[in-house]
Amino acid sequence: MYQVGDWIIYGKTGVCHVVEIKTIDPPGVGDSQLYYVLKPLSQDYTISTPVSNTKVFTRPIISKREAERLVDTIPTLEARAFHSQRVQELTEHYKTFVVTHDCSDLIELTMSLYAKKEHIGEEKGRFGAVDERFMKQAEELLYGELSVALGIPKEAVPEYIASRVDGQTRREEP
Repeated sequence: MYQVGDWIIYGKTGVCHVVEIKTIDPPGVGDSQLYYVLKPLSQDYTISTPVSNTKVFTRPIISKREAERLVDTIPTLEARAFHSQRVQELTEHYKTFVVTHDCSDLIELTMSLYAKKEHIGEEKGRFGAVDERFMKQAEELLYGELSVALGIPKEAVPEYIASRVDGQTRREEP
């Protein structure tokens, strides 16, 4: 069970702060239940969800050490753009990365979408709406979790990643 003050991943919402745990008597249910009251990182509302809810994925956010380790692996990753003319095929491919709720998968997805965007730009093409939607979703989820884990504002995460990756690249050059 999470505690008040914990930061967790809550389904597609992403990073949430556990702000309260309270007992609620839902009408027509009969028994009172314990509920988490969650405050999403980048939103102005709260979510009440039963502590016993198994329908929505939850997990604690990663640690600062794990966040740093993940960012440090970025230079070793090879991003491959996924191309398809079928919107459903694109959507299903991208969803396989998002539904894992795993930062490594979100990094891989983000990098592959950046590679695709760069490739399309070189060919004077247009980045698709599905690609754009999943890039935004992956960045939102990834940057939110890294922000809280590293103790930096979400807006500073891309710069943090770039500087850490750049620093690593310089150390590896002869």
